[in-house]
Amino acid sequence: MSDTTAEAAPLVTNAPAPRGTESLTDRLRRPRTYAVLIASVLLLALPFYLDRFWLQAGLFAMAAAIGAIGLNMLTGATGQLSMGHAFFLAVGAYSYCILAGESSTENGHALTGLGLPTWLAAILAVLLAGAAGGLFSPIAGRLRGAYLGIATLALIFIGQHVLFNAGSLTGGYNGRAVPPLSLFGFTFDDTEVVVAAVPFGSSEKLWYVGLAALLLAALFARGVLRGRPGRAMNAIRDHRIAAGVMGVPVARYRAGVFVLSSMYAGLAGVLLALVFQRTVPEYFGMILSLEYLAMIVIGGLGSVAGAVVGAFFVSLLPQVLTHYSDSLPLVSAPGTGGLAPGEASRYLYGAAVVAVVLFLPGGLSRLGIALPRVNRPKKSGEKK
Repeated sequence: MSDTTAEAAPLVTNAPAPRGTESLTDRLRRPRTYAVLIASVLLLALPFYLDRFWLQAGLFAMAAAIGAIGLNMLTGATGQLSMGHAFFLAVGAYSYCILAGESSTENGHALTGLGLPTWLAAILAVLLAGAAGGLFSPIAGRLRGAYLGIATLALIFIGQHVLFNAGSLTGGYNGRAVPPLSLFGFTFDDTEVVVAAVPFGSSEKLWYVGLAALLLAALFARGVLRGRPGRAMNAIRDHRIAAGVMGVPVARYRAGVFVLSSMYAGLAGVLLALVFQRTVPEYFGMILSLEYLAMIVIGGLGSVAGAVVGAFFVSLLPQVLTHYSDSLPLVSAPGTGGLAPGEASRYLYGAAVVAVVLFLPGGLSRLGIALPRVNRPKKSGEKK
C-alpha cells in the first residue's frame, strides 16, 4: 500500500495548480497578462499620436462603455429590461452643469448654477443619478419584462419635457455650456500644455480621465458579477421564483441593481458632457436608449467585456463612417442628399444585432473564445 502511494505522489505533484492557488509568477507568465500590459501601454500612448477627432471618438466610446456596463448588469445579468437609460445619462450630465456652473444669462435664459468645485459636482451628479434611480426603484423591484420596459420608457418622455422647458436649469433647446473639470489645481480644458513636445488640449487630458473611470467601473462591475451578488442576479434572471425560494430577496436586488445601473449612467453622462462641452436635450432621447440596448446585445449580455466591446462598436461606427464618407460607397456627407453616416451606422448595427442573435448568442465578446474551440484539433481519444 505504501509503495502504491509513493508511486502516485509524483502525479499529484505534477498536476496543474488550481486557478485560485496560482502564484504571482505564474499569473505574470500568462499570455493574457502580456496582452493586457501591451494594450495598457498603447492606450496610455495614444494621445501622443492621434488627432483630436479620434481622441474624441475614443472618449465617446469610453463614456458609452461605462453606461453599457451599468445597463448590462441590469438587463444582461438581472434580466430587467430598461428603455430609459438615456434619462439617467441626462440626469448626470445636467446635474454636473448645474452644480459646477455659475449663475449667468445665456441665450435668453437666466441659468442657475451653484458654483461647486467641479470634482465635487461630478461625484454629486453620479449620486443624484443614483437617487433618481432610487425613486424609480420601487417600480423596478416589482415589474419585469415588457412591463418594466414600458414604465422606463415613460422616463424618456418626462425627461425630454423637463429638459426642453426648464430653461433656468437646462438652457432649453440650446442647452448650456459645461464647466471644465478641475482636479488638484489641474484644469482639463483647451488650454494647451506641452508634454514631450506634444500639445495637450482638453481631449488629450480627458483621455486619461476616461481611461481611469472606465477601468474603475469595469473592475467594480466585474467584482459584483463574479461574487455573491452576481450569482443572486443571475438566479433572478434565470428563475425568479426559484431564487426567492432559495432566500434571495428578489425585489430588493432588482431595486438595488437599478440604482447601481443609474449611477453608471450618471457617470457616463458626466463624461459625455465634459467631452461635448455643451449639453443638448435632443441628444438624450429614445434613440440613445435604443443604442445602449444594441450595445449590450451585440457585445454580449451579462458580460463586462461584452458591454465594452458593444459600446465601442456602436459608438465608433458612425464616427468612422463620417470620417471616411467620401471614400465609402452609398455613404455621403451629412446634408448632401445621400445616405448619411448616422443612418448607415444604424442600419449596420441593426444588422449586427440580428446576426448576433441568430449566429452568436454570446455576443462579439465570445467570438475569441468560440474560434479556438472550433479550430481545436481533436485528441486521439476523443469521439468524432
